[in-house]
Amino acid sequence: MPATLPAPSAEAAQHSERLTDFIRNDIAAQGGWITFARYMELALYAPGLGYYTAGAHKFGEAGDFITAPELSPLFGRTVARQVAEIIAQSAPHILELGAGSGKLAADMLAELERLGSLPDSYSILEVSADLCARQQGLLRERLPHLFDRVHWLDALPERYSGAVVANEVLDALPVHLVHWRDSSITERGVSWSEHGFIWQESAIQDAALLEIAGQIAVPDDYVSEICRAARGLVNSLAQRLEQGALLFIDYGFGAREFYHPQRSSGTLMCHYRHHAHDDPFFFPGLQDITAHVNFTDIAECGIDSGMELLGYTSQAFFLINNGIADLLKDTSPENLREYLPLSAQVQKLTSPAEMGELFKVIALGKKMANPLSGFARGDLARLL
Repeated sequence: MPATLPAPSAEAAQHSERLTDFIRNDIAAQGGWITFARYMELALYAPGLGYYTAGAHKFGEAGDFITAPELSPLFGRTVARQVAEIIAQSAPHILELGAGSGKLAADMLAELERLGSLPDSYSILEVSADLCARQQGLLRERLPHLFDRVHWLDALPERYSGAVVANEVLDALPVHLVHWRDSSITERGVSWSEHGFIWQESAIQDAALLEIAGQIAVPDDYVSEICRAARGLVNSLAQRLEQGALLFIDYGFGAREFYHPQRSSGTLMCHYRHHAHDDPFFFPGLQDITAHVNFTDIAECGIDSGMELLGYTSQAFFLINNGIADLLKDTSPENLREYLPLSAQVQKLTSPAEMGELFKVIALGKKMANPLSGFARGDLARLL
């Protein structure tokens, strides 16, 4: 274990051992090797054992990382203003993918109520029973009078009109690791040895993955990620969306920056107790595993699936365009106890040195007559 990372409790370590055994058995059943995408899928989503499907606390100061909704209520309130525009042009329904603690849903619903733009329904697609319970508890406590508008799903609806919101969902989808070297392309996967999980490369068996990898121009001896799961999600949403828009908020780049020559080791990153590191084999089940989003891939997939690119910009521009500064003005600067923390939160959400530039927002939609306010300034579509 890296010396800089805190040791887990005995109970947590035992949980990780159970997941390790589960993945090791899967490797054995697959002939001794699995793709990294499969490893990541099991590490994050194995029923009852994976990072997102077990009961460990993940969000906020007591967890492993802080997301924008956890950082400030102004984030959800500002996103709600954009969502209000979307549902006004389509249908009064909201679908949130991967709602985390439920704080984004709570903040958005409260703001939509203030705006007089409450949806008829707010659906949450969540794979974790533990997180569903936490979301239900938070929403019952904060908005009991709106609770009957919220519904939990275990699959995407067959047909949908309205707004779809996904904050930090794409980065947690399983990725394939590809190695371009000596004019050949191999896939970096996972095997088991007496010392634990190890990297092992193999010829790419998936014809579609090989075709995608062959179209990417990178320097020799270059390792990076391809997220076929993100393509599948966008395609599924596009097939179901009749009218409305999808909002994806996440950290990432356009393809040219994603596959930049200097980014030769990829973007894979793990988060454990507010420490970031690059070892996905460290205590499986106790840490998040993520990769940056290739937003060019998301845009192209959406367009190929029949949607229109409605906007692509930085989180800073998106929040400023939707009036986060006006929401801050609701609190008097003379009220230092409330104003100073909110001001610091806005700074972190919008500063280029914090979340403002690394995080991007992309909107894809169908039958949307009017432009979305969140993309009025700061268009970055040229970078896709």
